[in-house]
Amino acid sequence: MFRKVFLRLVVVMMLAPGIAYGGTKPFEKVGTFAAPFLKIGVSARAAGMGSAYTAVADGATAIYWNPAGMVAQTRTQVTLNSVIWPADIDIYFVGATFTTPYLPGTWGISARALTMDPQLERTIYMPNGTNRYFDAGDMSFGLSYAMWFTDRFSAGITGHFIHMGLADKSVQTMAFDFGLIYRIGIQGMKLGMMIQSLGSEVDFDDRASKMPTLFKVGLSMDAYRRGAHALLVSGEFAHPSDNKERMNVGLEYGFNKFFFLRSGYNIGYDTQGLAWGVGFNFDTSQTSDIGFDYAWEDLSYLGQAHRFTLNFSY
Repeated sequence: MFRKVFLRLVVVMMLAPGIAYGGTKPFEKVGTFAAPFLKIGVSARAAGMGSAYTAVADGATAIYWNPAGMVAQTRTQVTLNSVIWPADIDIYFVGATFTTPYLPGTWGISARALTMDPQLERTIYMPNGTNRYFDAGDMSFGLSYAMWFTDRFSAGITGHFIHMGLADKSVQTMAFDFGLIYRIGIQGMKLGMMIQSLGSEVDFDDRASKMPTLFKVGLSMDAYRRGAHALLVSGEFAHPSDNKERMNVGLEYGFNKFFFLRSGYNIGYDTQGLAWGVGFNFDTSQTSDIGFDYAWEDLSYLGQAHRFTLNFSY
């Protein structure tokens, strides 16, 4: 019974792109959709690979990138993420994945926040400021679930409660992510699909805005794996509801599952381009480990972004 209900949700996901983009007009609508903070990716590992992560996603950061990948983490994992964005904007993401003997599948919980310093109020008549300040920020809280359907196919879903605030205005809404991963069984090849931030319109200050729904399809494979050396390559195609189609490509070299070098490129983006990263993983016992990742991303004329991730598995 439970599998049937969850399978129906998967079917909804497969139909969602047509629903989400059925009214898409043939021009870009940048800056006209609500909750743009949902589009800023977390996880230094993912960003270091050029955000080509839909088919790679695993562990607690899969809550953001593809909840179907949560099943790959058989232990409890906690992830702490920080993103230093241009214009003194910071994004924080905390997530955890776990299993319980009382319920099937893998569960996840998460919280995300975008913060900035208080901003000086300016008006047409006082362009230099009124000496009054206002706050702005966004946050979301998520509950995720994923399960195996076969030994190769998994699916996952995340529900988000979202709060957005600007000065004395605020709005709340719900959004959902759906993901699939199919393990082909050849050279570690995986096919991933994801529909992200699917939700209803948001009425902010008497103006209705749509959610920044995103549909992604990705493929990853082990290009080389021998002894202590491994090379993972990944690529994906993305269709956002508020911009043109784009692609992401990336790779990760791993030595002895301890040291990692990553690089990738964001193709067709307005500002994002080259990215690279580095990571370390330390075994703290036979059943626990700790990992640290860093990523740098070029944002063209906006500057650059830095991401830091700390993972605990036990």
